[in-house]
Amino acid sequence: MKINPKEALQKISKAESPFLSVFEHGTLSVEIYKPKKVDLQKPHTRDEVYIIISGSGAFINDGIRSKVKTGDFLFVPTGIAHRFENFTEDFSTWVLFYGPEGGEKA
Repeated sequence: MKINPKEALQKISKAESPFLSVFEHGTLSVEIYKPKKVDLQKPHTRDEVYIIISGSGAFINDGIRSKVKTGDFLFVPTGIAHRFENFTEDFSTWVLFYGPEGGEKA
C-alpha cells in the first residue's frame, strides 16, 4: 500500500472537512489534515501521531509549545489537549490514530 501526499492533498482540497481518511487497517486509521486558519481540534479518544507533510508552525501539546516543520513526528496520548497554531498556508500533516479507545498503556 502506498499513499502519496500530493494525491491526498488534491483529494482534501475538494473536501469540505480539513480531515480526510485515506487508509484503515485494524486499529490503525490514517488521515490527512490541512487546517484552514484555525485548528479547532479537541482531545481524542485514541493515541495519535502526526507527521508533518509540508509547512511549519507551532504545536501545543498538553500546554507545551514546540516549533514544527516538514518531517517532524509528534505524539499525543489519548485525552490530551493539543492544536496547531501560527501555521503556514501550505501546512499539512498525516494523522495516525491507533490502538484501543482510551489509549494504550505506557
